[in-house]
Amino acid sequence: MRASSFVERVVVVVLLAAVAAVARTKDECHSGDKAALLAIKSAFGNASYFNSWTPDTPCCEWSNVSCDGSASPYTARRVVGVSLVDDASLAGPLPGAAIARLTALQQLLLNNVPGVRGTIPHDLTRLNATLAFLDIISTGISGPVPSFLSEITALGYLSLSSNKLTGPIPASLGDMPNLYFLDLGDNRLTGTIPPLLLSKASDAYLYLSHNKLTGVVPAEFAAVTFSTIDLSYNGFKGDASFLLGANKPLLNLDLSHNAFSFNLSAVQLPEGLNSLELSHNDIYGDIPEMVVDLMLNYLNVSYNRLSGVVPAGGNMAWFDQSCFQHNKGLCGSPLPPCKQ
Repeated sequence: MRASSFVERVVVVVLLAAVAAVARTKDECHSGDKAALLAIKSAFGNASYFNSWTPDTPCCEWSNVSCDGSASPYTARRVVGVSLVDDASLAGPLPGAAIARLTALQQLLLNNVPGVRGTIPHDLTRLNATLAFLDIISTGISGPVPSFLSEITALGYLSLSSNKLTGPIPASLGDMPNLYFLDLGDNRLTGTIPPLLLSKASDAYLYLSHNKLTGVVPAEFAAVTFSTIDLSYNGFKGDASFLLGANKPLLNLDLSHNAFSFNLSAVQLPEGLNSLELSHNDIYGDIPEMVVDLMLNYLNVSYNRLSGVVPAGGNMAWFDQSCFQHNKGLCGSPLPPCKQ
């Protein structure tokens, strides 16, 4: 009896240990990933942001770390996402070498960490087969938009907005096979738009607002399937009307605060268009009558050279005088009546 009781106790202890091991393993990441995360923490001076990143706790439980699912409860999980957000205490260059040690990393997010400075590290190209989402917003990152980003062939979503980036948009970004979302807005970029940018995307989103870009919109953009284009607050000129068209899937277009010049009368608007911002350009002609048939949520054509009567009907009653003002030849509600 005593021997049986002893065996039972041993079995219970072993089972409890196994359960504890499984519970721990399910939240534990690969040992190499854990070491890489601790290296990132060290690179930022062990800032308080990383208080939960301790060697004696499972790394998949750490704040702002995400892991994949594991095929077995005994298999260490891989780190697939890291977020560094909303913390001014994070300071120093982006530790590219440590980040590149996370060899299964799919998403890297830096948002509102102004103390992170320096250039975008070349080490990120070592994640060329896994990194699909790179979001670096509102940091102190400076220097050029690196041409080597095109080496990260898995990258589909690239946002580098609200930083201190300078120089041209590298033409090599047009070679990226999976890129569909590109936001380079609110930087200090100069030069022209590469003609093949987002040419491989089946549903493209492009944001280049608030830079110092110049030139014309590439003619190649007529063949790109855009959902959203924002080129506002730059120095673009010429005809951009080919971005519009009755059969295009375009939902949102912002060309405001440039020097675009084309005849709006000749333009057919996409049937699904939600937002059209054309203010502060040199656009002429009439507002197309078909605008009343659209489900527009936003429209602004002010500060141009438009003429004729503002179309009435549909959602047009939503838009007040400020949406049409400073077009000398434009008249009709909500502007003053047309002269007989």
